[in-house]
Amino acid sequence: MTSQHPTIGGLLRSLRARKGWTLKQMSEHAGIPLSTLSKVEHDRLTLTYDKLLQLAQRLQLRMSELFAEDVEAVEPPVTARRSIGRIEDAIRVTTPNYDYFYLCPELRRKRMIPVLTRVRAKTIEEFGELVHHSGEEYIHVLEGRMEVHTEFYDPIVLETGQSVYIDSNMGHAYIAAEGCDEVLLLGVCSSSDEQLLESLMTLHGEESAAQQRKAAARLSPPVATTARTPRKKAAARKKS
Repeated sequence: MTSQHPTIGGLLRSLRARKGWTLKQMSEHAGIPLSTLSKVEHDRLTLTYDKLLQLAQRLQLRMSELFAEDVEAVEPPVTARRSIGRIEDAIRVTTPNYDYFYLCPELRRKRMIPVLTRVRAKTIEEFGELVHHSGEEYIHVLEGRMEVHTEFYDPIVLETGQSVYIDSNMGHAYIAAEGCDEVLLLGVCSSSDEQLLESLMTLHGEESAAQQRKAAARLSPPVATTARTPRKKAAARKKS
């Protein structure tokens, strides 16, 4: 059997792994937008010769080094990992549209990110620009009714117990459907990017990313972070 030739995306992922960079750090060093690099790494986009030359120059590499394959042995998969997803241990990030509770934060190098999300936005105008990030995601409605907006499909409404699976590179937004004040979702984001959590945090802005890094630093061994559960939060709002 002949070995498959590596793609530009695979070579960039290997280069980034060797340097220990997140996708955002790679973007900053290379001077190429994060969204562009994400698409290239997932083989959804390629780079012109000029962009490859820029990449090599910014990283102070020869073109031959840029295309060098990682010949080191592949790290064996991690086995016997386990984490209990307690809401009090979650990393909480609050944005105008969502409250995120990132679960099992003490596990490093996850390729699957579980997250509870409380959705508050009620219109796509209120939500703003659609979100894009690497990988795929599965969203299950735990409470309420959710309206799903995507870049290439008509909006749909999902009831409690229903779910959607999408390509996360496609622009998307989740809002509370008409007649519903808030929606509680269980989401799972997946990607080959081992720094997926940090990549997701870049979507929330620098302040939220800094909060995440501080919280993550305290989780060795795991230490509970202060976070009000979504149900308790909703109850508090009703009282007020």
